Amino acid sequence: MATVKGLSEQYTFIAAKPVWETGTETEMNRSLVFSAAVNGRKALSLHIAGHTRYQIFVNNAFVAAGPARAGHGYFRAEEYDLTGRLEDGPNTVAVLVAGYNANSFYLTDQPSFLCAELVSDGSVLFATGTDRPFAAAAYDGRVRKVQRYSFQRPFTEAYILKTGGVDAAAYGRRATLSPAGPKRFIARHSPYCDYREVFAERIVSEGTAVPAEGKRFHDRSVDEIGENLKGFPRDELTLCATDEAYALAQSVSPCDEAAENKALPEGRSAVYDMGANTTGYIRLRLRAQAGTALYAVFNERLPEEGYPDPGRDGCANVVKWTLTEAGEYDLLSFEPYTYKYLQLIVPAGGAVIKSVSQRREAYPSKGLANRKTMPDETLRAIYDAAAETFMQNATDVFMDCPSRERGGWLCDSYFTARVEKELTGQSLVEHDFLENFLLPDGFVGIPEGMLPMCYPADHYDGCFIHNWAMWYVIELREYLARSGDEALVQAAKERVYKLVRFTEKYENTDGLLADLDGWIFVEWSKANDFVRDVNYPTNMLYSLFLDAVAALYGDAAAARKAERLRETIRAKAFDGTFFIDNALKDGKGGFVNTENHTETCQYYAFFTGTATKERYPALWETLLNGFGPGRESAGAFPDVPAANAFIGNYLRLQLLFREGLYDKLEKEIRAFFLPMARATGTLWENMTDYASCNHGFASHVAYWLNKIY
Repeated sequence: MATVKGLSEQYTFIAAKPVWETGTETEMNRSLVFSAAVNGRKALSLHIAGHTRYQIFVNNAFVAAGPARAGHGYFRAEEYDLTGRLEDGPNTVAVLVAGYNANSFYLTDQPSFLCAELVSDGSVLFATGTDRPFAAAAYDGRVRKVQRYSFQRPFTEAYILKTGGVDAAAYGRRATLSPAGPKRFIARHSPYCDYREVFAERIVSEGTAVPAEGKRFHDRSVDEIGENLKGFPRDELTLCATDEAYALAQSVSPCDEAAENKALPEGRSAVYDMGANTTGYIRLRLRAQAGTALYAVFNERLPEEGYPDPGRDGCANVVKWTLTEAGEYDLLSFEPYTYKYLQLIVPAGGAVIKSVSQRREAYPSKGLANRKTMPDETLRAIYDAAAETFMQNATDVFMDCPSRERGGWLCDSYFTARVEKELTGQSLVEHDFLENFLLPDGFVGIPEGMLPMCYPADHYDGCFIHNWAMWYVIELREYLARSGDEALVQAAKERVYKLVRFTEKYENTDGLLADLDGWIFVEWSKANDFVRDVNYPTNMLYSLFLDAVAALYGDAAAARKAERLRETIRAKAFDGTFFIDNALKDGKGGFVNTENHTETCQYYAFFTGTATKERYPALWETLLNGFGPGRESAGAFPDVPAANAFIGNYLRLQLLFREGLYDKLEKEIRAFFLPMARATGTLWENMTDYASCNHGFASHVAYWLNKIY
């Protein structure tokens, strides 16, 4: 696929019109299933767009999920060739659709609809909104009133089923449809995902799970439902799966068993190891007794207790199925989840678990045309973990993580975008990611001129990160160099200059940004405790932002301003040894420097050109040989708070790369990332595993290694 230039082209369906169940287009967590009967093997393609999420099946076999995300008011259409999936005789094509109508960092809060048509040799066989409609039914097997998955993602899943899979018997009542109104459809350019099936490797522990007094799951995703966070209040929930899972007293013992054909009687559990941290749809094939209750609980790491924590990282890491009839089931989660360990618990009934697997959702591995071979096992492990991290976080936009948030975060994207170009030779995901910020007329909940910190999303609480908006323009500059897409850069010009004018309002008499509104974010470390009132790393970033504006649009005034800003920071922030993180108001209309100086601040200085090794040779020597992996354990510079992975250590490694210090870079890559690669097969948000163990920016390690070897 050739690199796309400019804004996405309009997509036009042959016949299909958008539809949804009458009167429910704005109801939260409403699911429908659309199906069509097709006879015999033939050329067949499905053209489809919708909101919020859908899964596609042929003869109850999973095909794909979607859609690719777009900015408010726009929807990306997709086309799937179903020809090779058809059989002689009758076939059923089904689309399971969920309309969430809830704000999140992951999906936009817009009315539900589906627009789909089945096309054979140019003829439309079935099309929504026409006289050749798909059959439509309410998917009542999915429980509506459940908790959110997290503060950042909408609803988790619970089911009451008579049969497994997308089967007519589980559909429920017939749905009456109405037109959903005109929609603006555009093309998808990001590659279609790989959905290969991966199977659990072993059962690593088993035990008992019996009802007991348990703790409640307390998190803002359950306790703070309201205007700014849409969902069902706790007292309206049909069930709270995390509370139910926590109300089981568990005891497990290590074991080493085959993952197939595991009998789980009532009150028993088993923990499955997937072999590596991976993202996709939970698939369980089993034979169940009537009235079986089944929980699937999952984590990226296994806690000391020996079984996954249902509420780790503030997420509802549990899917519940209630199977009302005895028989064979083929269960598939509707949402993708990230985990290395999956626990199955049967508190009632009983089942024989024939197989445990996952339908991965990831960037297609065949698209990594520039993937290289590393010279030894250690680097291979790290490189493969970086590539895995990229693939799981680049499905349609660049995500921070495929688990807790699935959000299209700026700054994270700056790093992941480099990996896409380096490994694939293309910038297709980046095009759609950057374009999404340009599609809507404006953004609800944040000030005019500001860009969302992550998008597509809805930030009803008004939260935004000014620093991250600047990263959009810094990335746009690199995107132009990668893609030559001048048309998209010009399409962004008005939005970029609105951001420039918005930012200028915060300049003080020294030309420094002061008293920024919103969430000022430097990195996940002590550095973020020192962001008021004048934050020097933010001002360093501002100079790089102005450099990008100058380069993109030939703005000489912006270039001069950037250099003046760096000169001011050098004069005011350097204390003779280190750059200081911030200055506070002195009560007389001025600012006085603090004594805060972090490792991360120094990296910002050199990364943005505020400092150079020629201007500050002693500080550069300290960065090279005093900071880095192991400095904390060695007790070096105890009064200089250490950097974390995001983004201080990555800025450090980029500085080593920029200076051609490849031997040192490789040594530090081994020190920083080998423990992560060995533990999960992915790279982490932090230097420890207490949060996401699969973060998109972390894949940048593959960029460096690809360049070195």
